[in-house]
Amino acid sequence: MTIGAPYRTLRGISVAALLAIGAVGCSDVSEAIDSAKDGAKKVARQRSVFSLDIGDCYNPSGKAEGTAYTVEIVPCDEAHEGQAVGEFTIDKGGEYPGDDGISTIADERCPAEAQKHAPDTWALPKGVALFYYTPTKESWATGDRAVSCTYTMEKGTFSGSLDTAKSLKPEQTTYLTGSNAVYETLWATQSEKDAVEDDLDGYKAQAKAVAAALDAHVKGLDGIEGTEVGKLRATLTKAAGSWKKASKAADADAFYLAYDSAFTGIDPAKSVAARKELGLATTVPADDAEVWAG
Repeated sequence: MTIGAPYRTLRGISVAALLAIGAVGCSDVSEAIDSAKDGAKKVARQRSVFSLDIGDCYNPSGKAEGTAYTVEIVPCDEAHEGQAVGEFTIDKGGEYPGDDGISTIADERCPAEAQKHAPDTWALPKGVALFYYTPTKESWATGDRAVSCTYTMEKGTFSGSLDTAKSLKPEQTTYLTGSNAVYETLWATQSEKDAVEDDLDGYKAQAKAVAAALDAHVKGLDGIEGTEVGKLRATLTKAAGSWKKASKAADADAFYLAYDSAFTGIDPAKSVAARKELGLATTVPADDAEVWAG
């Protein structure tokens, strides 16, 4: 199976280091023994990458860059580099879709699969990114169709489980479901053209889809009490109106006029107070903050 982004290879204690133990002092011997124990523990925890299950916390390992044969499964309360948070089976025929085809499928499906188990992306540790293990051409030939979606640190480790869906309150789940759907729709329907003038119909289609997602989100918020939630509901209702206006724009100029208030109306920063009231994470992820600041 191939991981969707580069990762580090773990190394245990080497044979040369073990042979050198007899030639060093007591403190060095102790350190070497501790290191050997750590190495032995890592070996004992090695599992086939095909056995990686949702919820497993792990450290990547492998002999070739981009290809994984085993992973080190560790308790989630220990420092680790990643956790499996979703999986699905590729529903394709017998022919291998190709590396790019596999990556496209994983790019499209892993975010939604991951959110089933870790729905609040704001609560993710800093530095965590969405990675995935996918079939290789060789494993595909043996019947492998599984994709494992993981949140993995690009550098460093974290402790604790990211699989938080079961611990959320109903109102938290309702909020996150609606909010996530809005932003997923926004980016999934983004036109490939940078200028509205070059794809007015595409931009209008995006606006229509975002307006519908906002309507559903606002409807979900109707059943949640709270002063700040009420304020956010009013803000998003107004934003939905602007997206609807943009979706019916007669020309690019009319679209731009509606789009300005539509886009700023769903600025993640506007939801911080409501999130706090709901007991959710309140720090806007750096990537989102950068997009809206731009």
